[in-house]
Amino acid sequence: MKSKVDLNNKTILVTGSPGFIGANLVIRLLRVMNNGRVISLDSMNDYYDSSLKEYRLSLIEEEAKLSPVEHIFVKGNIANKNLITKIFKDYNPSVVVNLAAQAGVRYSIENPDVYIESNLVGFFNILEACRHNSVEHFIFASSSSVYGGNKKVPFSTDDKVDNPVSLYAATKKSNELLAYSYSKLYNIPTTGLRFFTVYGPAGRPDMFYYSSALKFVNGETIKIFNNGNCMRDFTYIDDIVEGVYRVMKGAPGKSLGEDGLPIPPYSIYNIGGGSPENLLVYIGVLQEELVKSGILPNNYDFEKHKEYVGMQPGDVPITYADSKGLEDDYDFIPKIGIREGLRNFCIWYKKYYS
Repeated sequence: MKSKVDLNNKTILVTGSPGFIGANLVIRLLRVMNNGRVISLDSMNDYYDSSLKEYRLSLIEEEAKLSPVEHIFVKGNIANKNLITKIFKDYNPSVVVNLAAQAGVRYSIENPDVYIESNLVGFFNILEACRHNSVEHFIFASSSSVYGGNKKVPFSTDDKVDNPVSLYAATKKSNELLAYSYSKLYNIPTTGLRFFTVYGPAGRPDMFYYSSALKFVNGETIKIFNNGNCMRDFTYIDDIVEGVYRVMKGAPGKSLGEDGLPIPPYSIYNIGGGSPENLLVYIGVLQEELVKSGILPNNYDFEKHKEYVGMQPGDVPITYADSKGLEDDYDFIPKIGIREGLRNFCIWYKKYYS
């Protein structure tokens, strides 16, 4: 049973706001809410080109000028407990969406410390703040990486996910466990979302589609892992935002068990495209759209700029979301396929880099 949450006239905290998903979510809130306040929080670190975060933040600020909703950006790290405590004390958010995290599977192998700081210590700080404040709904970002090398497809939230193949995946699984325990102990309505390979305009430059476009343009070679024998459940950013927005408006309901103690108001969902694509097909569509948009010439020799390599540590051969839970509970079905999504990315890319 879901408890309806009216987002209007509320204070909403979105961490990781100038990030890819966070920026698009904040812009959506500024467009659809009639009043209230949105607090954005991010450390603006340099994991990738910080000018892209500055760009997204500028889009948020432009949207805020047209919105009846107040927008406040706070620069800071969720691992700073005093800062998080102060934000909750000063603004008393009713709905909290935690998207701040150190992302990247391969990066976690070389830089484990930042994952512990952001994804564990920072996540704990957010949970503690929710515990000590009257939060109506806490939503957090998990990841398809928690499924590890799961061979059963599509991936279901009923599947066992105890064998992560990267530190990043382990931190995301840890988030789910921590959130469940806080939901049980303190009766906090909580929803976790396992994102599947999010892509689109102004995305993360370390994501395959984006980094491939950059390398093709610069005449460099892209590496195609597992010799292209990979399937990914690519999910376009607008679909992700639509799913998160719907979830924000419906919190898990509170109830008591036979022992008189709270049944944890906790839910976990997959949020994916629901139609995995072969990596080579995805690359082919990207190539076509790079040419159609005029970013690359018709005679560009793509094969010359490809290197087929084996599987990398931390990678998995397939991701495939069973998103029936979101469909049943929130009437959410992703709508945008890779052709439209990559075309939109290429249009944005040409404009941004012109």
